[in-house]
Amino acid sequence: MMKEKTIPLRKDIPTKYKWNIKSVYLNRHQWEADFKRLTDLLARAKDFQGKLGESAEKLAECIEYQEELGKLLDKLYLYASMKQDEDNNDAQAQSLKSKIQGLAVRASTELAFFTPELLALDNELIDEYMKADCLQPYLRMLQDILRFRPYTLSAEEERIVAMTGEIAEGAHNIFSLFNNADLQFPTITNEKGEQEQLSHGNYIRFMESPNRNVRKSAFEALYSQYGKYRNSIAAMLNTSVQREIFSSKVHKYPSALFASLYNDNISVSVYEKLIRAVRQNLPVFFEYLEVRKDALQVDELHFYDIYAPLVPEVEWDLSYEDAVKIVKKALAPLGEEYVADLTAGLKAGWVDVFENKGKTSGAHSTGIYGSHPFVLLNHQPDLNSVFTLAHELGHSMHSYYSWKNQPYTYAYYRIFVAEVASTVNEILLCEYLLENATTDKERMSILNRYLEEFRGTVFRQTMFAEFEKIIHEKAEQGEPLTAQSLSDIYFKLNRDYFGKNMHMDEEIALEWARIPHFYRDFYVYKYATGFCAAQALASGILQGGKKGEQARQNYLKFLAGGGSMDPLDLLRLAGVDMETPKPINKAMQEFARKLEMFKELQQKQ
Repeated sequence: MMKEKTIPLRKDIPTKYKWNIKSVYLNRHQWEADFKRLTDLLARAKDFQGKLGESAEKLAECIEYQEELGKLLDKLYLYASMKQDEDNNDAQAQSLKSKIQGLAVRASTELAFFTPELLALDNELIDEYMKADCLQPYLRMLQDILRFRPYTLSAEEERIVAMTGEIAEGAHNIFSLFNNADLQFPTITNEKGEQEQLSHGNYIRFMESPNRNVRKSAFEALYSQYGKYRNSIAAMLNTSVQREIFSSKVHKYPSALFASLYNDNISVSVYEKLIRAVRQNLPVFFEYLEVRKDALQVDELHFYDIYAPLVPEVEWDLSYEDAVKIVKKALAPLGEEYVADLTAGLKAGWVDVFENKGKTSGAHSTGIYGSHPFVLLNHQPDLNSVFTLAHELGHSMHSYYSWKNQPYTYAYYRIFVAEVASTVNEILLCEYLLENATTDKERMSILNRYLEEFRGTVFRQTMFAEFEKIIHEKAEQGEPLTAQSLSDIYFKLNRDYFGKNMHMDEEIALEWARIPHFYRDFYVYKYATGFCAAQALASGILQGGKKGEQARQNYLKFLAGGGSMDPLDLLRLAGVDMETPKPINKAMQEFARKLEMFKELQQKQ
């Protein structure tokens, strides 16, 4: 009788496969001692309120105080989060996390005076402050806050606007509860002929099924449910859009799009050029759809055919040790020092490798300034886990070099560039695997993965970004956002982006109703820009010679930059200018090159 494979307990995982959490705190007693220290430290916040105008020294003292508090808060939160990640059933870990979350909210409240009080200071006084030696390390931080002055209200007005925060999050919270808790999907017939209830969790698995009837059933069942509630969901999305418009208007921004991008000091032209450049390159995507149609051997391509694998699955039996060896070899173009630092980190307990009962699912990179990065994995012996390892180590090495080279004030990079380093690693891994594949089947599988990643990250997210732009502009012009108008806009965009090679299933008009990112204003475009920037950087590094070496050195400067520069300036430092369409066009050329490689292999089959 075959022994049932069970998920091990945390204590049964060998130490070498666990992250070294003791490098943060040796035990919970140390954590509790620092928690008390933070509580006592927080009581000092009132000593600075109303006193920032006294002197440059007082302002510097307040900033230093906030840094001390922030470092301690980060450390306490990291340990509590990691303990809960290890085992979500651990009641003590839950308690620690709850305690530090509560204290974090209190800290945020106690320090809320800082920005409004700073912005309320007289211009001449601020100019005088900026000359003081004690504020020189904080000039960029202060300038970044001060650039919001034209769009900042009085302290009392900002307090009133802040009081609407919970209401402002209402639409997102309602959609989240509706989508994740209340919305129920029907059962469908799976590949085995069994009845299985459709869910958010298994939808993509059904869409990847080699059985076309299963894919079609899942597709129609999903959208039949969203269709029933389309008017309510439209009201939720409209409310979210109106919230963003209200906030932009009350702060006197030219538009909601401008307001959102201003946080990262990104111009609206970057957003618009992304859409324009992707649209200009849609013919290569249409060609990809034709290849997909041929590979699947269907008369016409439907939206439920988009996720179906183009090639039979390749069995990759890769241990964690295998994955580490492959990733290190793939990242060799980044230089000996990079690989040596990564190797030392792996030996020092950065990574928590295997699944155990209660462990947080998925994968992520975390860590704090003054410590080192940590990576949570749930490794499986497949190729996806190798890419996951490369991806998360990309985040970790970005953080490692940022923390190593920047002071605390500028140690953390912006979300706009957050996915660049992780994607560079994935692209380098892809190229290494293609170069070292032993069969055409392996090469086709790797190419299929790249093409799908590109489709989902660049073409799809850009279409989402254009949808967001259109609906905000219409709402700003006073046009109502109804279920019908949203569906009409979305259907037309799909027709534009997928062209004549796609049968326009009427259900796709409702896809807007299931995308949670639409409740995070103008966020999705960052996926597309990040991927294109990463492709440009990786291509530059891989070209070899003097140019390749210069590209590598520039990239390492980018990794070390943290938050010391605006995101666009950091990318320019690395040799990529996202204010031009050049990186997007270069990425499209690489997509076309890999598509051609896939076609050549396809013809040999």
